[in-house]
Amino acid sequence: MRKKQKVWIYARFERFWHWAQAALIIVLGVTGFEVHGTYRLFGFAAASDIHRVAALMLVILAIFSMFWHFTTGEWKQYLPTTENLNVVFRFYTKGIFRGEPHPFEKTRLSKLNPLQRFTYLGFKLLIFPVLATTGLLYLFYNMWPRIGLSGPLTVVALLHTAGAFLLVVFFVVHVYMTTTGRTPTANLKAMVTGYEEVPVTNDTRHG
Repeated sequence: MRKKQKVWIYARFERFWHWAQAALIIVLGVTGFEVHGTYRLFGFAAASDIHRVAALMLVILAIFSMFWHFTTGEWKQYLPTTENLNVVFRFYTKGIFRGEPHPFEKTRLSKLNPLQRFTYLGFKLLIFPVLATTGLLYLFYNMWPRIGLSGPLTVVALLHTAGAFLLVVFFVVHVYMTTTGRTPTANLKAMVTGYEEVPVTNDTRHG
């Protein structure tokens, strides 16, 4: 068994961004589906107001997170790779239920396994842009004529709802992946404290 050590994996902003984003996504999901008419909780008017505020907060958070990722070089964590992708996929679908060890060893410079990279990149390049764009178009619908836009609002609403369902799928997959560490709560604890037990390497930086 390889010797392991506690290493600072997740920076303070990274953890703040993660939990703030999770909280805002949950609020947006709850209020969004109420606005859609799925159920009644806050009331349509209150749900709409909360949804708008949470959406704007998420956009602002995304702008700060993009700045952080590019200035720190952390954007490289999401570069997709097919190396060992089939091995990791097999673990999530079969190996984990047989008690097999996780085939991916997390390090300071490589936090995400191949499947996570594709999943999170899909969120950043597909799901979030669709939701943000359609949400803003919906929010500023009255300004369309001023900027030369036209078309049925129902199409925008349909795309926004489709993005919301994709986000629900992503959320479920993300929660599932969270439970697949050394223990079911190891990844969750790491995202709270910033520290995680990883194989000993030359990269022992803290920050």
